[in-house]
Amino acid sequence: MKRINTLFIVLLAAICMTAIAKNEKKDEVKKNDAYAVARNLEIFSSIYKHLDMMYVDTLDADVTVGEAIDAMLRSLDPYTEYYPPEEVKNLKTMLTGKYAGIGALIKHNMKTDRVIVDEPYENMPAATAGLKKGDIILAIDDSVMVGKTVSYVSSHLRGEPGTTFKLTVKRPTPTYALTNPAADKKKNEKSKYNDDTEGEILNFKITRQAIQMPCVPYYGMLKTPDSLQSNEKIGYLMLSQFTDNCARDVRRALVEMRQQGMTSLVFDLRGNGGGSLSEAIKIVNMFVPKGVTLVTTKGKIKRSNREYKTDSEPLDTIMPIVVLVNGNTASASEITSGSLQDLDRAVIMGTRTFGKGLVQQPVELPHDASLKVTVSKYHIPSGRCIQAINYRHTGGGYRENIADSLTHVFKTRNGRIVHDGGGIKPDITVKPDSLPNIAAYLCQGGLDSTEVALYYVTDYIASHPTIAPADEFRLTDAEYADFKQRVIDAGFKYDRETNKLYDELVQMAKLEGYYDDAKTEFDALKAKLKHNLTRELDNNRAIISHMLEQSIVSAYYYQKGGIMCTFDYDPQLQRAIRLLTDNEAYRKVLSPAE
Repeated sequence: MKRINTLFIVLLAAICMTAIAKNEKKDEVKKNDAYAVARNLEIFSSIYKHLDMMYVDTLDADVTVGEAIDAMLRSLDPYTEYYPPEEVKNLKTMLTGKYAGIGALIKHNMKTDRVIVDEPYENMPAATAGLKKGDIILAIDDSVMVGKTVSYVSSHLRGEPGTTFKLTVKRPTPTYALTNPAADKKKNEKSKYNDDTEGEILNFKITRQAIQMPCVPYYGMLKTPDSLQSNEKIGYLMLSQFTDNCARDVRRALVEMRQQGMTSLVFDLRGNGGGSLSEAIKIVNMFVPKGVTLVTTKGKIKRSNREYKTDSEPLDTIMPIVVLVNGNTASASEITSGSLQDLDRAVIMGTRTFGKGLVQQPVELPHDASLKVTVSKYHIPSGRCIQAINYRHTGGGYRENIADSLTHVFKTRNGRIVHDGGGIKPDITVKPDSLPNIAAYLCQGGLDSTEVALYYVTDYIASHPTIAPADEFRLTDAEYADFKQRVIDAGFKYDRETNKLYDELVQMAKLEGYYDDAKTEFDALKAKLKHNLTRELDNNRAIISHMLEQSIVSAYYYQKGGIMCTFDYDPQLQRAIRLLTDNEAYRKVLSPAE
């Protein structure tokens, strides 16, 4: 007995000594870390004082120190950001979705090298005042905007709610015999603004108002194709961002569609970059019972470790749901889609999501500055973290994608296999249609900057007071023929990837000594790859027409109309409709593999 007691005492003493040693080591590490922090801050302060005193040119403290801060943060993850006092409003806009301005999307026009109005938003000051797509922004009050960047013009359009300013624009003269008598009177008033485009100069008095872009830009009942012979009533809801109170708008839309007889839902999160975690929890709670743990966050400090549960009664726990996602679905969108997947509450469809499993928290700094800092990682119901990239805090912020072989296996509530470390992998992968090269250049600006698509759209708007409903509007054969002729007349050019690849193949064949023997075949291939603009416009008519139609419809029916116009051309949405009209196929997706 004495021997056992002696051994116990020795063992206990060893454990205590080990614990003491570990604590001493931790204290030593903390002490060394605190010393390193103090030492480097003192060195940094001393360096700046000497530069300020001795450097040959005068230093701008905001620029010099600001760049030092940015360089420090670049060694971390890309979501930890510093906002100097003059940019804090941008952080607030991001978090709330609110700003004060005119409510319009503006962009740079390649042909004129000017900033133009691209899309006024419905019921916003720009649309109410009468601004149109294609209007060239010349001046804001007495400040000339010609030659300025989009960000510069945007900052001047924004301001305090209720403030009024004068906006001067030039509405380009239609290029193809579309008359505008008023334009003839003023079309050459350009010297004041050093602007060489022709058109009518217009002045608008606009009052800025608080703008909050709709987080639910569209919802409504979908048309089920007759070929599916289904009585299913499918609702559609697009959520574009997780801003404050967006759950309230989602709930309102769902209740309205249920009153219209909705029996299943397509929930579109494509392109949604995320936002408020609490709003994501509320939205998932609409489809799952009260008391379910959805998210746990784990960080360095204790208050970053939290658990989020559903805390209210749901709207519906059995209605079939398909969630559409893509590579730009991130953060709170991944919490939503991943939670619904882990709980087998919805089928996820589309392409793999972005993979952002990091949580940020805004921190107030002295002198009204702010810091958005990554404080934790979040884990969804199965326990997995979906962060797709490791950001190392050494070596200048080196980043690497997490290899598939390093991911871990988790299981959904029904026992289906899911993985961490790479975003949300859809239950059903459906890739969007690829965009032909010619279509991309036509609608985003060709190499010669003709902007022929933009001017066709603005001409069309000028000559058509009204058009068919958004989901019915189509360009006629004659209208597309007119557009095709304009493209040809403009001498439109663009990079043809096949020709570039052909030239590379020829160079490689010559380098490796195969070209001479295969010259006949190379010449034949080159002849077949000969550029024919007319043929390419005909071959790609469907997608080019659709892009033009969407741009035209948006000018008449705003954002809602532009969304509706895409439904018939959207392969992911059409696949979702087919799944929701087949109850057996839907249930099979959510069943574990045998």
